[in-house]
Amino acid sequence: MTGRVLGLGCGVPGGSAEILLIEALRSAQEAGAAVELVRLEELRLPQDADWFWDRLVACDAWVVSAPIISRTVPGRLKVLADLLLGPNADAAIVAGLLEARRAGVEPAVPFRVDERVLKPRVGAFIACGGSLTSQWKTLALPVMHTLAFSMHIKVVDQMVVEGAGTPRSVVLDEAALARAASLGGHVASQLGRAWPDAEYLGTPGTCPMCQLDMVVLSGRDVECATCGARGHLTTDATVEWTDLTTSVISMEEKRSHYAEIVETAQRHVGLRDEIDERARAYAAFGPVVHPPG
Repeated sequence: MTGRVLGLGCGVPGGSAEILLIEALRSAQEAGAAVELVRLEELRLPQDADWFWDRLVACDAWVVSAPIISRTVPGRLKVLADLLLGPNADAAIVAGLLEARRAGVEPAVPFRVDERVLKPRVGAFIACGGSLTSQWKTLALPVMHTLAFSMHIKVVDQMVVEGAGTPRSVVLDEAALARAASLGGHVASQLGRAWPDAEYLGTPGTCPMCQLDMVVLSGRDVECATCGARGHLTTDATVEWTDLTTSVISMEEKRSHYAEIVETAQRHVGLRDEIDERARAYAAFGPVVHPPG
């Protein structure tokens, strides 16, 4: 399958996370995809954010590989996500603003409108850690999902590697290298498919939307902690999912969120003078200290 696969390496150049990413990209390349690797460490943020954005919206697939640090991903990856993603990259918000503008309406929301966001994309995640126990890796994949849901990128595979606790030591783990190559092949096989048609080819999880296993329990009510799908515990302690439209992965929830944002913005237009007046009372707060220079 032809198409462009963007790989983002979020660890030390040449380190274990990048080695796994290269395995995935090689496999995608062998399947006919054009591939490129960007190193997060080489991005000057925020200066290079627009350069990376153009590469992201041009790609057909995004594969992100990150080391696990303190149970989650490097903060620099979260910084990149905060700069580029969220409302500015939300597929429902972009579609809604485009539709409003075609109707001659300009909603009072200050978001970028880049129609390239709406291009179908698939994605995959690799998280690489040293610990052999699960509790040191729990938050990595859930946080990585924040890179995909706003742009409505269908995650088609994801994996966590353990035991790679010293530099480049993942080369000793033949199973992990083979699994990363398989992930790259899965991505290549789904290039060009729209969200409903792209298949999840990784290890199934409890949640049918994000395929992860983190849940919030309130009595017998269940909410996926990664994406927000809802259900309840059955008598045999399995989860029966009753509402997938509440998942932030779904376009239904994205559209509901867009409507909520627009309604809030419109309500605040008439209250702007009051908001500014009340806020002025906080501007004079005194004991603010600043870094030197």
